[in-house]
Amino acid sequence: MADSFTSQIFRRMPVGRHPHTEEGLKRTIGLVQLIGFGVGATVGTGIFFVLTTAVPDAGPAVVVSFVIAAVTAGLTALCYAELAGSVPVSGSSYSYAYATLGEVVAMIVAACLLLEYGVSASAVAVGWSEYLNQLLDNLFGVEIPHDLSYAPEAGGIVNLPAMILVALCAMLLIRGASESATVNTIMVAIKVGVLVLFIAIAATGWDSDNLSDFAPFGVAGIQTASATIFFSYIGLDAVSTAGDEVKDPARTMPRAIIWSLVIVSTLYVAVALTAVAAQPWQDFEGQQAGLAQILENVTGSTWPSTVLAAGAVISIFSITLVVLYGQTRILFTMGRDRMLPPIFARVNPRTLTPVPNTIIVASVVALIAGFVPLEWLLDTVSIGTLVAFMVVAAGVIILRRRAPDLERTFRVPFYPVLPLLSIAACLYVITGLALVTWVVFLVWIAVVLAFYFSYGFKRSTLRRTTGDDEAVAP
Repeated sequence: MADSFTSQIFRRMPVGRHPHTEEGLKRTIGLVQLIGFGVGATVGTGIFFVLTTAVPDAGPAVVVSFVIAAVTAGLTALCYAELAGSVPVSGSSYSYAYATLGEVVAMIVAACLLLEYGVSASAVAVGWSEYLNQLLDNLFGVEIPHDLSYAPEAGGIVNLPAMILVALCAMLLIRGASESATVNTIMVAIKVGVLVLFIAIAATGWDSDNLSDFAPFGVAGIQTASATIFFSYIGLDAVSTAGDEVKDPARTMPRAIIWSLVIVSTLYVAVALTAVAAQPWQDFEGQQAGLAQILENVTGSTWPSTVLAAGAVISIFSITLVVLYGQTRILFTMGRDRMLPPIFARVNPRTLTPVPNTIIVASVVALIAGFVPLEWLLDTVSIGTLVAFMVVAAGVIILRRRAPDLERTFRVPFYPVLPLLSIAACLYVITGLALVTWVVFLVWIAVVLAFYFSYGFKRSTLRRTTGDDEAVAP
């Protein structure tokens, strides 16, 4: 009985197909739109203020820290690219874990993804009202009242702009994936344009003397800054949530992941280099709206803060849209697998989108964004993401051993060294998280596993199709 139970909780979804094909999403997303998803979910509020935290740790050598973080993210991105080409379905690392490590591990990864996507959507929405207020003040001299811009713990009543943002994104997602992808692509082009504008203007204030004391805190400072900067790369895995709506997913998804990484890394390194060359590194600590302030110093004008605020408003809208999309598609896949109630997999026949799923997710995210302050949300996002990243790297190794002849449209080079390095890099970062974050994470995992054993274990589609009903009574 024990062996039977163990074999059932580690049962694996067949690679390359699902035993349920009657419920499908519409394939409307092409390569450019999918790259927009990856860039849109990654280039966000982080790059607008991460330098004020990272530069005091590393000095001008923060540029090296960005490169190290890019390499770390790149190792994970390559693993995602291989699995995206081998298991080209929606669900991101949940689906990859289901195909390689088994059902109970997939449920643990799903818990991590709920933290990464659901909580991060709330977190970025909370920050939207701050930039929106700055933009409204610069343009019209008005601000949204404090009581309506902050959660109770932050001195307000409700963060109404954050809730409105989530509602707008949900409405767009309900209309259709293609429309959402098109709007996101436009917003990504705008915010990338804002960063390119920063690079061009900041470069005119280049002062080599600012780079002379390049690494004032040595290797230790560079490593500390790398750990901080790494979280600016969270979001690259959003590409892998769209497998059921991508045209030719086995080829398109790996290419989109790699192109997203290249674009994001190039922008980040260029922004960091021009920023530290235009301003002494000692001036970054505690600086508000750092990029805008640098441009004001270089140009002697106040218009850059308006441009940067507009870029941040658009950036956060784009991130919220893509992260909500990713969350709904992960839950759609879980509902289709009967690991969640079937309502999560219900598709509207007209729009071919999971409307009930989207409404449920948006409601929960909006409530968290409206009533929970930003600082309570951030660390839980980090730990969920890092665990999911490690599972993906392990999945590459396991799938290579179990299915060596499986068709792969992309292969991780220097296997198995790069997947092992990816796991090591994630472990390095995750050990720096606070103890309280681990406690919250483990309690959350216990709650999700309790739900799995009371619901998903008995009802999963895979159990019904493999005849496990006869082994253990429902």
